[in-house]
Amino acid sequence: MKILMVLTSHDQLGDTGKKTGFWLEELAAPYYVFKDAGAEITLASPAGGKPPLDPKSNEPDSQTDATRRFEADAAATAQLADTVRLDSVDQADYDTVFYPGGHGPLWDLAEDATSIGLIEAFVAANKPVALVCHAPGALRRVKAADGTPLVQGKRVTGFTNGEEEAVGLTKIVPFLVEDELTALGGKYEKTSDWGVHVVQDGLLITGQNPASSAAAAHKLLDALAK
Repeated sequence: MKILMVLTSHDQLGDTGKKTGFWLEELAAPYYVFKDAGAEITLASPAGGKPPLDPKSNEPDSQTDATRRFEADAAATAQLADTVRLDSVDQADYDTVFYPGGHGPLWDLAEDATSIGLIEAFVAANKPVALVCHAPGALRRVKAADGTPLVQGKRVTGFTNGEEEAVGLTKIVPFLVEDELTALGGKYEKTSDWGVHVVQDGLLITGQNPASSAAAAHKLLDALAK
């Protein structure tokens, strides 16, 4: 079982002068769900090399057993320090793809032609695709085979407007995930802010927030098993 995980290369939080990137729990929790199931994992990002970590995701309040395990795992941290360039990746080499969130993807992956084409290729090959938290924003330009938005008519979730408001970034982000998925015709669903919520509609699996990342990974393994 070969799983591709796609991370952001974007590190600027709008024009605030603050740093952003990927959210550590959303990489670490799925990483070990996959690793412990015997998967071979490839980490990729648009720029390759070491992707930017959202510093807030490594503060004590945000750490979890999975993030601590990852930080102490020399092989995992070495892999993270040397991600492959996204434009060198071929969906034919993988069984599935998983997109961790963090705010970074809203700037780069949402507009990245390589990422957009990659997701379209996985779906065309009848392979499941999973995205969690802000990463469903990377679906904004992805089209189905008939040219309509991939999420149109599909049950989806992602970081809620309320969650974005709670972290004070509603006016900073280029778009709100909940609003964008809804505007594209997605059947957006959510649970209470910060609650675990994962939705599957056909090949598309989405998770609401960091707490949903492990559950989304398990749902993806279930989809692969079928």
